[in-house]
Amino acid sequence: MRCPFCGNIEDKVVDSREAKDGDSIRRRRECLQCGRRFTSYERIDEIPYMVVKKDGKREKFDRSKIMTGLMRASEKRPISAMQLEGIIDKVEKFVQDSSDRERPTSELGKIIMRELKKLDKVAYVRFASVYLEFEDVSEFMNELKYLVRQRRPKKKAKKTKKD
Repeated sequence: MRCPFCGNIEDKVVDSREAKDGDSIRRRRECLQCGRRFTSYERIDEIPYMVVKKDGKREKFDRSKIMTGLMRASEKRPISAMQLEGIIDKVEKFVQDSSDRERPTSELGKIIMRELKKLDKVAYVRFASVYLEFEDVSEFMNELKYLVRQRRPKKKAKKTKKD
């Protein structure tokens, strides 16, 4: 805490107590340079982290909504709850790192899809089918074909007798 009298940033807390309103902590501090005392208040940061939906609406970031989607996508797949929590942790960190405290859901979906793709292709396709809102079966099939092509090892050219 910067001293309001001399600008020094080193101080010691002399006294701490709950403020009268009950929503903050009042701290009496003593500057280690000039020796003067001053009061600071500590409050909980109550501005929620927000996500911006496709239609432009804003709503509070909700881990449980992501978990619900991940649980549906990974149903009957060999994916643990801890692995799903790890994905959600990455998404939550991404939201918390935003300077304006909000992120579009499209960016969150990309993170989730990238992590699911590494973890389990079936869960990835299930999640993508809802998230990407495929218009028809051909779009869905194109995504499946792309995954299959990525999975196959590249074939080596056969040697001929001339080689």
